[in-house]
Amino acid sequence: MSRIGIALLWLLWRLLPAAALARLGEWLGVLLHALVKSRRKVVLTNLRLSFPELGETERARLAKAHFRAVGRASVLETISWWGSRAEVERTVRFAGLENFEAHAGKPLILLTPHFVGLNLGGVRVTLLPPTFASMYSPIKNPHLDRLMLLARTRFGKSELISRHDGIKPVIRAIRKGLPFYYLPDMDFGPKDAVFVPFFGVPTATISGLPRLAKATGAAVVPCITRWQDGRYVTRFYPAWENYPTDDVVDDTRRMNAFIEDRVREMPEQYFWLHRRFKTRPEGEPDLYD
Repeated sequence: MSRIGIALLWLLWRLLPAAALARLGEWLGVLLHALVKSRRKVVLTNLRLSFPELGETERARLAKAHFRAVGRASVLETISWWGSRAEVERTVRFAGLENFEAHAGKPLILLTPHFVGLNLGGVRVTLLPPTFASMYSPIKNPHLDRLMLLARTRFGKSELISRHDGIKPVIRAIRKGLPFYYLPDMDFGPKDAVFVPFFGVPTATISGLPRLAKATGAAVVPCITRWQDGRYVTRFYPAWENYPTDDVVDDTRRMNAFIEDRVREMPEQYFWLHRRFKTRPEGEPDLYD
């Protein structure tokens, strides 16, 4: 994104209320759906693999709804860049906060799957009293990278850990009592991954959640942000019981099953633009050809 594009977004943020920004973002998503054929193909492939019971027309409709959701989230993210604390609180409300508060100050992992509102939800979470920790991968676009860092650190304190620094700083942060905002549901390749089902497809999945929970004694509280009734809702779910076990593969399968259940509740809001099924077991063909 160029400086001109960022300046245009700033002007729109200054001139338009949140509801108008949301509608503008949805129209932008419709435009991207029409113009960016390569991304549309990725989304449709993911939907075909995940929802084989749907017909082509239904999947095409769902893909278009997904682009609208992505566009809306992208434009509303300007509120996290430049909006006041009160504006962020109006845009994102909490549900199930008691599930977070029951473990605050103790080792805690917030399992945060890639639903499209997670960045705004993450900024809203930083308004809570404790310092949070999360992993950070630099974005290639330096202007956008600065804005994303600003959003994560402008309210309160956030300890950002580079993905390149490995897992030891994460373990130290969790043991200090910093809630760890963890996003383990993307395809990072075969390293540290196990193949477990996701919508019935063997999927390379990072096994970091059960390993971190075991190493730190942390509770696992899912934290999911959803667009609902004209704004985002960040919901904290009850901490998982009997987790982790001694079976890393089964624990990772449980994570995927939980995420899959949440996706079925709002399929257009999961981040289907990502090649979630890219890494294949040895000998299997590329599913995105």
